[in-house]
Amino acid sequence: MPPPVPVPPPPHNGPPSSPPAPRPTRFAPYTQALNALSQRTRTPLPSLVLSFAVLHELTALVPLAGFFFGARALGVGDTLVKAISESQPDNDQRGWVREKGREWVDEGGRWAERVGRRYGVFGFEKRMPGGDSDQESTTRTSEMPSRLAEDAANAIVAYALTKALMPIRVGVSLYLSPAFSRRVVEPIRQTVLRTFRRQ
Repeated sequence: MPPPVPVPPPPHNGPPSSPPAPRPTRFAPYTQALNALSQRTRTPLPSLVLSFAVLHELTALVPLAGFFFGARALGVGDTLVKAISESQPDNDQRGWVREKGREWVDEGGRWAERVGRRYGVFGFEKRMPGGDSDQESTTRTSEMPSRLAEDAANAIVAYALTKALMPIRVGVSLYLSPAFSRRVVEPIRQTVLRTFRRQ
């Protein structure tokens, strides 16, 4: 008796199954731009990413310090924070700008308190090790509007203005990354590699 002939499975008419695509992260636009920049300028991608990260931080720290000391010299920090916080919402484009301004001022307030309590700056007392963060948060919410220190207001204004410059900061960082990589990062990397090779 001949062996049974195996029956082939029915044909699959649909497209071949593929693993689901990974979800893009919020840094995906930077990654794609850096990949394209690396190919166009023939700069090593790891060096380019490091250059972008360094420049991105520098383009935050320099304006932050400039806006802080500028607001302190002009004495406008407290006035600007109150004007933005108390502005009424609108439905037009100016209303959107006011809403973003209030959002950045709120973020700046939390940032100023966090940094201020850690280092004892901006009019905040330095946090003791093991302090109760919930108690500090309650104190900030209830007391901050009535005792807003000038330096805290200046820090909030500096944070909000630096946040508003984010698109320009990203563009400048991308533009300068290849040159920074060639002139700073790559020479340092080559020096480190030569040092280890000699050992």
